[in-house]
Amino acid sequence: MNYKDYYKIMGVDKAASEDEIKTSYRKLARKFHPDVSKEKDAESRFKDINEAYEVLRDKEKRAAYDQLGSNWKAGQSGFTPPPNWQDQFHQGGSNFNGSGQGDFSDFFESLFGSGFSANQHSGRGRHANQNSRKGQDSHTKILIDIQDAYTGATRNFTLRDQGINEHGQTQTNERTLKVKIPKGIKPGQKIRLQKQGGQGAGGSNNGDLYIEVGFNPSPLFSIDGADITTELAIAPWQAALGDKVKIPTPSGEIDLTIPKLISSGSKMRLKGRGLPSKVPGDFFVKLKIVFPKALSTEEETLYQSLKASTTNSNGANTQGYKEKTKS
Repeated sequence: MNYKDYYKIMGVDKAASEDEIKTSYRKLARKFHPDVSKEKDAESRFKDINEAYEVLRDKEKRAAYDQLGSNWKAGQSGFTPPPNWQDQFHQGGSNFNGSGQGDFSDFFESLFGSGFSANQHSGRGRHANQNSRKGQDSHTKILIDIQDAYTGATRNFTLRDQGINEHGQTQTNERTLKVKIPKGIKPGQKIRLQKQGGQGAGGSNNGDLYIEVGFNPSPLFSIDGADITTELAIAPWQAALGDKVKIPTPSGEIDLTIPKLISSGSKMRLKGRGLPSKVPGDFFVKLKIVFPKALSTEEETLYQSLKASTTNSNGANTQGYKEKTKS
């Protein structure tokens, strides 16, 4: 177990005032809140910030922490508090106030005990409930269709949880949850369902359930961030002469004008037609020229005529044709 430098976590000096600590907490909590943050380690950082604030906001906890912290270096491995450390601050009860966040680290509990959790009472004539503790947060993954992210949707999902029955035996419980899919959600983002996580102890609140969203594989679309790409097969004559076609998108078919003399592998961009968000993604159409498996007599005659019109005895026209196709 490593020592935790709560001042460093909060980004404040050891001499910081209560107002400075509160201001820093609000700023960091907004930045790393799992519901809105895009940081990869947002959830763990958010827990560390809450834990640090729980200590530094309380005069007695802060004084206790400072007394020990001055003798230790942040990050020291194998950290163990001195013998009878907790007795100095827990005899006859405590008036430390829980912040309501719960789910504190082993380091915190080694200093202040395991009773400072979500449902802990203050010391105004009441004793802390040492058996109360907020339930653990749970995590799971679900797959949705890309169309759900385009329009938003509500879906029912069945989850399987491991629990203990009245006889102390492990059993699997199934439950169906109604989940609201927000418009514009991207793969890897999480949806938070409050109080749908692990069961709390001693009448405390359940933990939260974090659902990581992924997309079902699609035969039509590939996704890169907020951008979507589809592949469109076109005939050689469409590539040469241009054409107007209908293409599928997650929100329905739209018209697309293919310009003349376009090459296979070219991408056409439809701005803002990707996944919806504050900055919408783009929709790309990748063109692929496809030849028929066999030519009719008439088609072969036409291709022979095209060949003849682009060649002459010294191959000058053929060279010019090659140069055109390169440009």
